Amino acid sequence: MPYIQRPMPSTSNAMPHAPCPLRICFYAPFKPLGHAHPSGDLVTATSIFDFLRRQGHRVIEASSLRCRWIYWKPWLWLKLIKERRQVVQRFSDTSVDLWLTYHSYYKAPDLLGPAVSRKLNIPYVIFQGIYSTKRRRQWKAKPGFYLNKKSLCAAHHVFSNKFVDLLNLKRILAENRVTYVAPGIIPDEFSFDETSRKKLHRHWNIADEPVIFSAAMFRPDVKTEGLIWVIRACGELYRQGQNFRLVIAGDGKEREKLQQLAKEHVADRVLFLGKIPRKDMYRYYSAADIFVFPGIRESLGIVFLEAQSCGLPVVAFNNAGVPEAVRDGKTGLLVPIYALEPFVDAVKRLMVDKNLRRRMGIAAKSYVREAHDLEKNYKKLDSVIQRTVNSGLLTCRKI
Repeated sequence: MPYIQRPMPSTSNAMPHAPCPLRICFYAPFKPLGHAHPSGDLVTATSIFDFLRRQGHRVIEASSLRCRWIYWKPWLWLKLIKERRQVVQRFSDTSVDLWLTYHSYYKAPDLLGPAVSRKLNIPYVIFQGIYSTKRRRQWKAKPGFYLNKKSLCAAHHVFSNKFVDLLNLKRILAENRVTYVAPGIIPDEFSFDETSRKKLHRHWNIADEPVIFSAAMFRPDVKTEGLIWVIRACGELYRQGQNFRLVIAGDGKEREKLQQLAKEHVADRVLFLGKIPRKDMYRYYSAADIFVFPGIRESLGIVFLEAQSCGLPVVAFNNAGVPEAVRDGKTGLLVPIYALEPFVDAVKRLMVDKNLRRRMGIAAKSYVREAHDLEKNYKKLDSVIQRTVNSGLLTCRKI
Protein backbone atom coordinates (compact mmCIF):
# COMPACT_ATOMS: atom_id res chain seq x y z
CA MET A 1 0.00 0.00 0.00
CA PRO A 2 1.48 3.37 -0.96
CA TYR A 3 2.25 5.61 1.96
CA ILE A 4 0.67 9.02 2.44
CA GLN A 5 2.83 12.02 1.68
CA ARG A 6 2.83 14.70 4.35
CA PRO A 7 2.46 18.04 2.55
CA MET A 8 5.40 20.39 2.69
CA PRO A 9 4.72 23.54 4.75
CA SER A 10 3.85 26.58 2.68
CA THR A 11 4.25 29.99 4.25
CA SER A 12 5.10 33.28 2.71
CA ASN A 13 8.37 33.37 4.67
CA ALA A 14 9.48 29.83 3.77
CA MET A 15 12.61 29.51 1.64
CA PRO A 16 11.99 27.64 -1.64
CA HIS A 17 12.99 23.97 -1.47
CA ALA A 18 13.93 24.33 2.21
CA PRO A 19 14.38 20.96 3.96
CA CYS A 20 11.31 19.91 5.91
CA PRO A 21 11.74 18.66 9.49
CA LEU A 22 10.63 15.05 9.68
CA ARG A 23 9.20 12.87 12.41
CA ILE A 24 11.31 9.72 12.37
CA CYS A 25 10.96 6.39 14.18
CA PHE A 26 14.46 5.06 14.85
CA TYR A 27 15.26 1.43 15.61
CA ALA A 28 18.45 -0.61 16.09
CA PRO A 29 17.65 -4.36 16.14
CA PHE A 30 21.21 -5.48 16.89
CA LYS A 31 22.04 -3.19 19.81
CA PRO A 32 19.62 -0.51 21.05
CA LEU A 33 20.73 3.01 21.90
CA GLY A 34 22.19 3.30 25.38
CA HIS A 35 23.33 -0.33 25.50
CA ALA A 36 25.76 -1.03 28.33
CA HIS A 37 28.48 -2.52 26.10
CA PRO A 38 30.18 0.02 23.79
CA SER A 39 30.99 -0.89 20.21
CA GLY A 40 31.45 0.66 16.78
CA ASP A 41 27.86 -0.26 15.93
CA LEU A 42 26.55 1.60 18.94
CA VAL A 43 28.71 4.63 18.15
CA THR A 44 27.44 4.76 14.56
CA ALA A 45 23.80 4.29 15.56
CA THR A 46 24.06 7.04 18.16
CA SER A 47 25.85 9.37 15.75
CA ILE A 48 23.07 9.00 13.15
CA PHE A 49 20.38 9.55 15.77
CA ASP A 50 22.11 12.68 17.10
CA PHE A 51 22.92 14.05 13.64
CA LEU A 52 19.32 13.87 12.47
CA ARG A 53 18.19 15.63 15.62
CA ARG A 54 20.74 18.37 14.99
CA GLN A 55 19.18 18.82 11.55
CA GLY A 56 15.91 19.68 13.22
CA HIS A 57 14.15 16.34 12.81
CA ARG A 58 12.15 14.81 15.62
CA VAL A 59 13.78 11.40 16.06
CA ILE A 60 12.22 8.94 18.49
CA GLU A 61 13.60 5.54 19.47
CA ALA A 62 10.69 3.31 18.52
CA SER A 63 11.75 0.17 20.37
CA SER A 64 14.62 -1.38 22.32
CA LEU A 65 13.78 -4.96 21.27
CA ARG A 66 16.93 -6.88 20.33
CA CYS A 67 16.63 -9.26 17.37
CA ARG A 68 20.04 -10.87 17.82
CA TRP A 69 19.58 -14.57 16.93
CA ILE A 70 15.88 -14.10 17.71
CA TYR A 71 14.89 -16.83 15.24
CA TRP A 72 16.64 -19.36 17.48
CA LYS A 73 14.94 -17.95 20.59
CA PRO A 74 11.28 -19.00 20.38
CA TRP A 75 10.55 -17.48 23.79
CA LEU A 76 11.06 -14.07 22.17
CA TRP A 77 8.60 -14.60 19.29
CA LEU A 78 5.55 -13.70 21.38
CA LYS A 79 7.43 -10.68 22.64
CA LEU A 80 8.09 -9.63 19.03
CA ILE A 81 4.40 -9.92 18.13
CA LYS A 82 3.42 -7.96 21.21
CA GLU A 83 6.08 -5.31 20.48
CA ARG A 84 4.81 -4.85 16.92
CA ARG A 85 1.29 -4.25 18.19
CA GLN A 86 2.42 -1.83 20.91
CA VAL A 87 4.64 0.21 18.58
CA VAL A 88 1.82 0.52 16.04
CA GLN A 89 -0.56 1.65 18.78
CA ARG A 90 2.01 4.08 20.13
CA PHE A 91 2.47 5.89 16.81
CA SER A 92 -0.90 5.39 15.13
CA ASP A 93 -2.26 8.64 16.59
CA THR A 94 0.98 10.50 15.89
CA SER A 95 1.96 11.88 12.52
CA VAL A 96 5.14 9.96 11.64
CA ASP A 97 6.97 10.44 8.33
CA LEU A 98 9.60 7.70 8.23
CA TRP A 99 10.90 4.51 9.84
CA LEU A 100 14.71 4.33 9.96
CA THR A 101 16.42 1.12 11.04
CA TYR A 102 20.12 1.02 11.79
CA HIS A 103 21.90 -2.23 10.84
CA SER A 104 19.91 -5.20 9.60
CA TYR A 105 21.82 -8.38 8.78
CA TYR A 106 21.60 -12.15 9.15
CA LYS A 107 22.43 -12.18 12.87
CA ALA A 108 19.92 -9.46 13.76
CA PRO A 109 17.38 -9.01 10.95
CA ASP A 110 14.88 -6.21 11.35
CA LEU A 111 11.64 -8.00 12.17
CA LEU A 112 9.90 -4.90 13.45
CA GLY A 113 10.39 -2.12 10.90
CA PRO A 114 8.77 -3.65 7.79
CA ALA A 115 5.56 -4.67 9.57
CA VAL A 116 5.18 -1.47 11.59
CA SER A 117 5.94 0.88 8.69
CA ARG A 118 3.40 -1.00 6.57
CA LYS A 119 0.75 -0.57 9.28
CA LEU A 120 1.61 3.10 9.78
CA ASN A 121 1.67 3.67 6.02
CA ILE A 122 5.13 5.31 6.03
CA PRO A 123 8.35 4.67 4.07
CA TYR A 124 10.83 2.20 5.51
CA VAL A 125 14.59 2.92 5.31
CA ILE A 126 17.65 0.96 6.49
CA PHE A 127 21.11 2.33 7.22
CA GLN A 128 23.80 -0.34 6.95
CA GLY A 129 21.78 -3.14 5.45
CA ILE A 130 24.01 -6.13 4.73
CA TYR A 131 23.34 -8.89 2.19
CA SER A 132 25.79 -11.80 2.47
CA THR A 133 24.85 -14.84 0.36
CA LYS A 134 27.37 -17.14 2.05
CA ARG A 135 25.14 -17.10 5.15
CA ARG A 136 22.41 -19.10 3.39
CA ARG A 137 24.83 -22.02 3.25
CA GLN A 138 25.28 -22.03 7.03
CA TRP A 139 22.53 -23.85 8.91
CA LYS A 140 22.70 -21.56 11.93
CA ALA A 141 22.56 -18.35 9.87
CA LYS A 142 20.22 -19.51 7.08
CA PRO A 143 16.93 -18.40 8.72
CA GLY A 144 18.46 -15.01 9.47
CA PHE A 145 19.68 -14.68 5.89
CA TYR A 146 16.18 -15.06 4.45
CA LEU A 147 14.49 -12.93 7.11
CA ASN A 148 17.05 -10.18 6.50
CA LYS A 149 16.65 -10.44 2.72
CA LYS A 150 12.91 -9.97 3.15
CA SER A 151 13.51 -6.81 5.20
CA LEU A 152 15.98 -5.44 2.65
CA CYS A 153 13.53 -5.97 -0.22
CA ALA A 154 10.80 -4.24 1.78
CA ALA A 155 12.91 -1.11 2.25
CA HIS A 156 12.24 1.98 0.17
CA HIS A 157 15.93 2.85 0.50
CA VAL A 158 19.04 1.20 1.94
CA PHE A 159 22.26 3.00 2.89
CA SER A 160 25.67 1.38 3.18
CA ASN A 161 28.94 2.67 4.64
CA LYS A 162 31.01 -0.08 2.98
CA PHE A 163 31.62 -0.45 -0.75
CA VAL A 164 31.55 -4.25 -0.66
CA ASP A 165 28.14 -4.18 1.04
CA LEU A 166 26.92 -1.66 -1.51
CA LEU A 167 27.84 -4.02 -4.36
CA ASN A 168 26.09 -6.93 -2.66
CA LEU A 169 22.94 -4.89 -2.07
CA LYS A 170 22.77 -4.04 -5.77
CA ARG A 171 22.29 -7.74 -6.46
CA ILE A 172 18.76 -7.57 -5.01
CA LEU A 173 17.86 -3.88 -5.04
CA ALA A 174 17.49 -1.41 -7.88
CA GLU A 175 20.34 1.09 -8.07
CA ASN A 176 18.10 4.03 -7.18
CA ARG A 177 17.29 2.34 -3.86
CA VAL A 178 20.85 2.10 -2.52
CA THR A 179 23.25 4.85 -1.49
CA TYR A 180 26.82 4.85 -0.18
CA VAL A 181 27.54 7.16 2.75
CA ALA A 182 31.16 7.25 3.89
CA PRO A 183 31.60 6.55 7.60
CA GLY A 184 32.41 9.52 9.74
CA ILE A 185 33.13 11.01 13.14
CA ILE A 186 33.11 14.57 14.43
CA PRO A 187 36.82 15.47 14.04
CA ASP A 188 36.67 18.27 16.61
CA GLU A 189 35.91 15.65 19.26
CA PHE A 190 39.16 13.87 18.39
CA SER A 191 41.84 16.51 18.10
CA PHE A 192 45.41 16.34 19.33
CA ASP A 193 45.84 17.77 22.82
CA GLU A 194 49.40 18.62 23.84
CA THR A 195 48.46 19.22 27.48
CA SER A 196 47.01 15.73 27.83
CA ARG A 197 50.07 14.23 26.17
CA LYS A 198 52.48 15.87 28.61
CA LYS A 199 50.34 15.06 31.62
CA LEU A 200 49.94 11.38 30.70
CA HIS A 201 53.62 10.97 29.84
CA ARG A 202 54.52 12.27 33.28
CA HIS A 203 51.95 10.00 34.88
CA TRP A 204 53.23 6.97 32.94
CA ASN A 205 56.87 7.94 33.55
CA ILE A 206 57.66 8.00 29.84
CA ALA A 207 60.86 9.65 28.64
CA ASP A 208 61.43 9.50 24.88
CA GLU A 209 60.29 5.98 24.02
CA PRO A 210 57.49 5.78 21.43
CA VAL A 211 54.05 4.87 22.74
CA ILE A 212 52.15 2.14 20.90
CA PHE A 213 48.45 2.46 21.61
CA SER A 214 45.64 -0.03 21.07
CA ALA A 215 41.99 -0.09 22.10
CA ALA A 216 39.20 -2.65 22.02
CA MET A 217 36.68 -4.38 24.24
CA PHE A 218 38.13 -7.57 25.74
CA ARG A 219 35.42 -9.82 24.32
CA PRO A 220 36.09 -13.50 23.52
CA ASP A 221 36.02 -12.86 19.78
CA VAL A 222 38.06 -11.07 17.10
CA LYS A 223 38.56 -8.08 19.41
CA THR A 224 40.62 -10.13 21.85
CA GLU A 225 42.23 -12.00 18.96
CA GLY A 226 43.35 -8.64 17.57
CA LEU A 227 44.84 -7.56 20.90
CA ILE A 228 46.70 -10.88 21.11
CA TRP A 229 48.30 -10.03 17.76
CA VAL A 230 49.32 -6.61 19.09
CA ILE A 231 50.89 -8.13 22.21
CA ARG A 232 52.74 -10.82 20.26
CA ALA A 233 54.04 -8.29 17.74
CA CYS A 234 55.30 -6.10 20.57
CA GLY A 235 56.86 -9.21 22.11
CA GLU A 236 58.91 -9.68 18.95
CA LEU A 237 60.05 -6.07 19.14
CA TYR A 238 60.89 -6.47 22.83
CA ARG A 239 63.07 -9.49 22.05
CA GLN A 240 64.82 -7.43 19.37
CA GLY A 241 65.75 -4.89 22.03
CA GLN A 242 63.41 -2.13 20.83
CA ASN A 243 62.46 0.50 23.38
CA PHE A 244 58.73 1.31 23.55
CA ARG A 245 55.69 1.44 25.80
CA LEU A 246 52.51 -0.46 24.93
CA VAL A 247 49.29 1.09 26.23
CA ILE A 248 45.96 -0.73 25.88
CA ALA A 249 42.51 0.73 26.57
CA GLY A 250 39.52 -1.52 27.16
CA ASP A 251 38.06 -4.07 29.51
CA GLY A 252 36.04 -7.27 29.52
CA LYS A 253 36.01 -10.99 30.26
CA GLU A 254 39.38 -11.66 28.63
CA ARG A 255 41.31 -9.10 30.67
CA GLU A 256 43.16 -11.62 32.85
CA LYS A 257 44.14 -13.68 29.81
CA LEU A 258 45.50 -10.62 27.99
CA GLN A 259 47.37 -9.35 31.04
CA GLN A 260 49.05 -12.72 31.51
CA LEU A 261 50.03 -12.85 27.83
CA ALA A 262 51.42 -9.31 27.99
CA LYS A 263 53.45 -10.18 31.07
CA GLU A 264 55.00 -13.12 29.22
CA HIS A 265 55.78 -11.15 26.05
CA VAL A 266 56.60 -7.57 27.04
CA ALA A 267 57.13 -7.73 30.82
CA ASP A 268 56.79 -4.25 32.31
CA ARG A 269 56.50 -2.43 28.98
CA VAL A 270 52.69 -2.64 28.96
CA LEU A 271 50.01 -0.56 30.67
CA PHE A 272 46.33 -1.58 30.81
CA LEU A 273 44.12 1.48 31.22
CA GLY A 274 40.76 -0.22 31.68
CA LYS A 275 37.59 1.11 30.07
CA ILE A 276 37.90 4.73 28.93
CA PRO A 277 34.79 6.83 28.12
CA ARG A 278 34.71 7.70 24.43
CA LYS A 279 34.57 11.42 25.21
CA ASP A 280 37.99 11.10 26.91
CA MET A 281 39.71 8.93 24.31
CA TYR A 282 41.25 11.92 22.50
CA ARG A 283 43.52 12.44 25.52
CA TYR A 284 44.98 8.94 25.20
CA TYR A 285 45.30 9.07 21.41
CA SER A 286 47.18 12.35 21.94
CA ALA A 287 49.61 10.64 24.32
CA ALA A 288 50.48 7.95 21.77
CA ASP A 289 52.72 7.84 18.70
CA ILE A 290 51.25 4.89 16.76
CA PHE A 291 47.84 3.23 16.80
CA VAL A 292 48.13 -0.54 16.34
CA PHE A 293 45.15 -2.88 16.01
CA PRO A 294 44.71 -5.57 13.31
CA GLY A 295 40.97 -5.06 12.77
CA ILE A 296 40.29 -8.73 12.01
CA ARG A 297 37.09 -8.91 9.92
CA GLU A 298 36.37 -5.40 11.16
CA SER A 299 33.23 -4.05 9.55
CA LEU A 300 34.68 -0.57 9.69
CA GLY A 301 36.61 0.32 12.81
CA ILE A 302 35.62 3.74 14.15
CA VAL A 303 38.75 3.65 16.34
CA PHE A 304 40.89 3.95 13.20
CA LEU A 305 39.15 7.22 12.31
CA GLU A 306 39.41 8.52 15.88
CA ALA A 307 43.12 7.71 16.11
CA GLN A 308 43.93 9.28 12.74
CA SER A 309 41.90 12.38 13.61
CA CYS A 310 44.25 12.87 16.58
CA GLY A 311 47.25 12.57 14.29
CA LEU A 312 48.21 8.93 14.76
CA PRO A 313 49.45 6.73 11.92
CA VAL A 314 47.84 3.27 11.94
CA VAL A 315 49.14 -0.28 11.59
CA ALA A 316 46.45 -2.85 10.77
CA PHE A 317 45.54 -5.82 8.58
CA ASN A 318 44.45 -5.12 5.02
CA ASN A 319 41.06 -6.80 5.31
CA ALA A 320 37.29 -6.22 5.52
CA GLY A 321 36.41 -2.55 6.11
CA VAL A 322 39.83 -1.38 7.30
CA PRO A 323 41.00 -0.05 3.88
CA GLU A 324 37.95 2.22 3.81
CA ALA A 325 39.12 3.87 7.03
CA VAL A 326 42.92 3.88 6.51
CA ARG A 327 44.85 4.91 3.38
CA ASP A 328 47.66 2.41 3.05
CA GLY A 329 51.04 4.08 2.64
CA LYS A 330 49.53 7.53 3.28
CA THR A 331 47.93 7.53 6.73
CA GLY A 332 49.10 4.13 7.91
CA LEU A 333 50.56 0.77 6.98
CA LEU A 334 48.26 -2.14 6.11
CA VAL A 335 49.68 -5.66 5.90
CA PRO A 336 48.23 -9.00 4.74
CA ILE A 337 45.93 -10.57 7.29
CA TYR A 338 47.58 -12.99 9.75
CA ALA A 339 51.08 -12.13 8.49
CA LEU A 340 53.09 -11.70 11.70
CA GLU A 341 56.46 -10.69 10.25
CA PRO A 342 55.08 -7.87 8.03
CA PHE A 343 52.91 -6.74 10.95
CA VAL A 344 55.93 -6.52 13.26
CA ASP A 345 58.01 -4.81 10.55
CA ALA A 346 55.29 -2.19 9.97
CA VAL A 347 55.14 -1.32 13.67
CA LYS A 348 58.94 -1.20 13.87
CA ARG A 349 59.18 1.00 10.80
CA LEU A 350 56.94 3.64 12.36
CA MET A 351 58.67 3.29 15.74
CA VAL A 352 62.16 4.04 14.44
CA ASP A 353 61.27 6.59 11.73
CA LYS A 354 60.02 9.73 13.45
CA ASN A 355 59.75 11.65 10.18
CA LEU A 356 57.52 8.96 8.65
CA ARG A 357 55.38 8.98 11.78
CA ARG A 358 55.03 12.73 11.57
CA ARG A 359 54.20 12.78 7.83
CA MET A 360 51.60 10.03 8.16
CA GLY A 361 50.12 11.64 11.27
CA ILE A 362 49.65 14.97 9.48
CA ALA A 363 48.15 13.18 6.47
CA ALA A 364 45.85 11.18 8.77
CA LYS A 365 44.42 14.31 10.40
CA SER A 366 43.72 15.89 7.02
CA TYR A 367 42.28 12.69 5.58
CA VAL A 368 39.68 12.30 8.34
CA ARG A 369 38.62 15.93 8.04
CA GLU A 370 38.32 15.71 4.26
CA ALA A 371 36.77 12.26 3.81
CA HIS A 372 35.25 11.22 7.12
CA ASP A 373 33.65 14.30 8.64
CA LEU A 374 30.30 13.05 9.89
CA GLU A 375 28.55 16.40 9.50
CA LYS A 376 29.51 16.54 5.81
CA ASN A 377 28.92 12.90 4.92
CA TYR A 378 25.58 12.46 6.64
CA LYS A 379 24.07 15.37 4.73
CA LYS A 380 23.63 12.85 1.93
CA LEU A 381 21.62 10.67 4.32
CA ASP A 382 19.42 13.62 5.23
CA SER A 383 18.90 14.58 1.59
CA VAL A 384 17.91 11.06 0.49
CA ILE A 385 15.45 10.46 3.32
CA GLN A 386 13.85 13.82 2.58
CA ARG A 387 13.47 12.75 -1.03
CA THR A 388 12.19 9.31 -0.01
CA VAL A 389 9.44 10.80 2.11
CA ASN A 390 8.36 12.92 -0.84
CA SER A 391 8.36 10.12 -3.40
CA GLY A 392 6.43 6.90 -3.65
CA LEU A 393 8.87 4.93 -5.76
CA LEU A 394 9.47 1.31 -4.82
CA THR A 395 10.82 -1.23 -7.28
CA CYS A 396 12.38 -4.56 -6.44
CA ARG A 397 14.49 -6.84 -8.58
CA LYS A 398 13.53 -10.47 -8.74
CA ILE A 399 16.41 -12.91 -8.51
